[in-house]
Amino acid sequence: MLNKDFALDAKSISKLASRGLPLEALKSQITESIDLFIELARAQGVNIIKNQGNFFFDTKYIEIKNAVFCIVDIETNGSKIEKHQIIEIAAVKVKNGIIIDSFESLVYAKEINPHISAITGIFAQDTKDAPELKTVMMEFKLFLDDAIFIAHDVKFDYNFISLSMQKIGLEPILNRALCSLALAERTIVSYRYALSYLNDTLTLNPNATHHRAMSDVMTTYGLFLLSMKSCEENLNNVEDLIKFSKTASRLKRPKFDPFLKEETEKQ
Repeated sequence: MLNKDFALDAKSISKLASRGLPLEALKSQITESIDLFIELARAQGVNIIKNQGNFFFDTKYIEIKNAVFCIVDIETNGSKIEKHQIIEIAAVKVKNGIIIDSFESLVYAKEINPHISAITGIFAQDTKDAPELKTVMMEFKLFLDDAIFIAHDVKFDYNFISLSMQKIGLEPILNRALCSLALAERTIVSYRYALSYLNDTLTLNPNATHHRAMSDVMTTYGLFLLSMKSCEENLNNVEDLIKFSKTASRLKRPKFDPFLKEETEKQ
């Protein structure tokens, strides 16, 4: 998932992730030198390399076990970037299934809608001593680096964070992205794929507090591990995994909710 502000068109981006983009095709779409373009892309979280005359995302050649994935979740005080902001962000970096680093912060907010507070348990008073959005976004950008960005229904978190970066004067993020919901649909049979439902049925995070950032990150981490364990495809690299999560056939869902049946039988 590359930001719309990225210089290349969708077809070229697809080639960077698969068979490679020829030099002339790359040069025809950028205004700066090749070297500067690659440096700018790297600063925004994606590495482009040259191999046998063509250009590729380096994730085309990184084995899954050697890749660094960053599982992210945010809580916001609304869905519109023009009016709202991130009020909490959390992330863990994962390599070969092991958490190697973590990031967590509340974000100062003057106001939080009572409806949002009812959902998250976060009130404006809770954020009074928290750092400002600019500080948190700058620190998170350094933490994220060039890791593969993972979130449950990734589009919202990715885009809101990228737009928040621009809101404070930074460039948008370009990191390669993976949706844990889409991956789960192709590796785990479930009646529903909402994170709370998956946790209820699969006990991914026994101590979950839904709609708190780090709690949801840890639930998504458990889901990611289970998806990778359940995946039967021969995936050689990160780009294979991303493609699989987008294009493989979704598993057939049960016609009825087996979890509801189990709960009824217990009563």
